[in-house]
Amino acid sequence: MPDATCSAVLFDIDGTLVDTNYLHVEAWSRAFVEVGHPVEAWRIHAAIGMDSAKLLGALLGDAAAELGDVAKERHAAHFADLADRIRALPHARDLLRELARRGLKVVLATSSPPEEFDRTTAVLDAGDAVLTATTSSDVDTAKPAPDVVGVALERAGVAAEDAVLVGDAVWDVRAAAAAGVRCIGVRSGGVGAGELREAGAVAVYDDAAALLDDLDRSPLFAR
Repeated sequence: MPDATCSAVLFDIDGTLVDTNYLHVEAWSRAFVEVGHPVEAWRIHAAIGMDSAKLLGALLGDAAAELGDVAKERHAAHFADLADRIRALPHARDLLRELARRGLKVVLATSSPPEEFDRTTAVLDAGDAVLTATTSSDVDTAKPAPDVVGVALERAGVAAEDAVLVGDAVWDVRAAAAAGVRCIGVRSGGVGAGELREAGAVAVYDDAAALLDDLDRSPLFAR
């Protein structure tokens, strides 16, 4: 077994470990209709993983100040209604457990609200493989700002150069870059490999299962 190139692996959750991105698209789509400002699904998908204030600004424009809070509340309600459709992505928990078995610190670096975090991590069921985590309660500004990554590094007790982030969105890659952390992209959130590489991902895999299969040759272990 090769030595690791880092001591901590930070993971985004939505679209990376659990199959929720398109549930979020559905929930936001319903919410925007209800506030009288329908938004095309492809535009919503492109913004998934972005700080909610930035997402609302990007999708509602000038109407965000008036409609944003209600849209956010309606999204939360609709996402809760879709909770029975949340699934862990293939071998996601196996990847976390294998990394922990090899002695790496596994951190969930997300800005999901605590109630959403509880739902998704219950489905993920990674147990004691996860050392620590972040939620929206820990930061004022989410990705692509580096705040979430910074808190995750602090809680893991590691420097930026000694960590790698795994995420599915360009916002993950940009947040990692802003924090000085390498990022591995996965396509399981629906973003293409080209977009992830252009944003700065050092490698791209289809999903957690593909990363697990290639672990010894991945940037986590291959020097």
